[in-house]
Amino acid sequence: MAFGFLGPDPLEQQIAETLQRLADGQRPALIETAQIDVKEEPGRRRGRSVVPGLETNEEAAAYLAGEMACMANTAGGGAIVLGIADDGERIGTNLDAAGLRRRIYELTDSKLTVDVREADLDGCRILVLTTHEAIEPIRYRGRIRWRVDDQCVEVDASTWHARRLHRSGLDWSAQPSGHTLEDVGPVAVELAGRYLRLRGGPSNLELAEASAPDLVRRLNLADGDGRLTNAGSLLFVATPCVGIDYMRRDVPGGDSRHRVRGSGPLLEQIHEAERAGEAADPTFHIAQGFAHTQIQAIPLRALREAIVNGVVHRDWLSPQPTTVEHVGAVLTVTSPGGFVGGISPANIISHPAVPRYRSLAEAAAALGIAERQGIGVARMTRDMLAMGRPRPQIAEVAGPYVRVTLLGGEPDPEMVRLVSDIVPQELAASVDALLLIDELCERGWVDADSAAAALQRPVAEAADAIERLAAARLGDEQDMYCPRPLELVPGVIDAVAGVPPNQEPAYRLSDESRHRIGYRCRRLHSPEGQDGLLIDWARHRGRVSSTEAADLIAVTVVTAGRRLAALAADGLLVPSRPNGTGRGFHYLPAPG
Repeated sequence: MAFGFLGPDPLEQQIAETLQRLADGQRPALIETAQIDVKEEPGRRRGRSVVPGLETNEEAAAYLAGEMACMANTAGGGAIVLGIADDGERIGTNLDAAGLRRRIYELTDSKLTVDVREADLDGCRILVLTTHEAIEPIRYRGRIRWRVDDQCVEVDASTWHARRLHRSGLDWSAQPSGHTLEDVGPVAVELAGRYLRLRGGPSNLELAEASAPDLVRRLNLADGDGRLTNAGSLLFVATPCVGIDYMRRDVPGGDSRHRVRGSGPLLEQIHEAERAGEAADPTFHIAQGFAHTQIQAIPLRALREAIVNGVVHRDWLSPQPTTVEHVGAVLTVTSPGGFVGGISPANIISHPAVPRYRSLAEAAAALGIAERQGIGVARMTRDMLAMGRPRPQIAEVAGPYVRVTLLGGEPDPEMVRLVSDIVPQELAASVDALLLIDELCERGWVDADSAAAALQRPVAEAADAIERLAAARLGDEQDMYCPRPLELVPGVIDAVAGVPPNQEPAYRLSDESRHRIGYRCRRLHSPEGQDGLLIDWARHRGRVSSTEAADLIAVTVVTAGRRLAALAADGLLVPSRPNGTGRGFHYLPAPG
């Protein structure tokens, strides 16, 4: 059983976009999403050859029944485009649409009715199978599966129903529990007051001095009769099972040196895990002018945010704990329950906050242990990049679980100094600016289109972020005593030279930035890396000239011309004119 969608259907919009991208020659692997899959008809391939298709194919029907049940169990439903091989070859299908629809219904115990319609792709007959989101789990061969990224994974019924309740708008954490104000733990109340004092501000300081019943009520965690909500019970009484399991090891596979594991009030568990993590987090000293800055292997704010997110946004209907593995300088937090509300690793930095349990999230934010605005991941990312460490690794894994890994370690002094020298300094606090610098080190160049994915923002917002960084300057200690005209102060990034006026601008690290952190730019370190940069530029920008190439890889125009000619000789580029000379001559990406 599934429900329909009123108004413009987002799934149909994705299908139309997928068909257009297939028509444009893009490979399925670059197109598939959590809701769209592209498949060839099973059972027709014999080695490298494909046998003619028939109107009925039991192997295909059985396979598609399982895949469409998985799509129906996924938020928003999904679709399969049938008849395209993994390499994009148009194989087509002769399956009868009505017969396939009926067989899928039979194979799913009369629980799933899918829409099957014919489509034409470059003269090739294909089928598009669609289903909307089910309102009860669809089992196939006794299993419930749903999509995680572009794969189907098995989940249990309680996890499926928990996400379904969330999508229906029911907040489990706001429902009444079996505990009352008399069950509130005094240590949890003391910790709540401590968090409020650290947060500061008159209202927080006043709340910190309130009596335990008044504190809990003002956090909206108890009703007029003194009964706690589920959120109040979790925070101030006890978790139904072990809430946090913190383990400290020096090396992977080594013995546990310290462990925090309990089921008391969640506030106490968070505090103990934070203390254990901070105690095991070494400090490094970095010279900045006449002063020294202390920086932890994992920034404390990032460490706390990872732990708090792992318990506030987890699935509390699961009996599994939130595990915190602190191995060397790496922190990995794995929490039960997948992403909700359309959040994914591809948009988690910029997506509006969608708490699984709104009441619990609001109470945690009011206490100052979590971010109300949904900017916790952005701050975690900013803090890691600012010390020259990789951005947090965030993924949904089978279970489902959300796994966050912070790869801490010794900070990069030059990166720390560069960030501290950015003027205006407010820009250095922006995760967008640091993501752009990180992308420039990794890729060698950015424009609005390429930066959109890195920033997890629309192209227009990415363009605005680039403009702000392009206007920034790099000050230094000398500027404090001998101020220079603004035009003589180096920028953080510079526009790539040689870009035609009719094209959108692109940017690279400025010469000053390259001087400071050029060693982080992997693609500039070898001829092979530089060639890869130039081919990447040509494919995405549609052309590459010797002027552009010289600016991108920091060589002379003559040298750049030779490099481009060599790439053309290898069949990776194509000259814009057969004679290879003349004003405006450039190279084009090779077809395919």
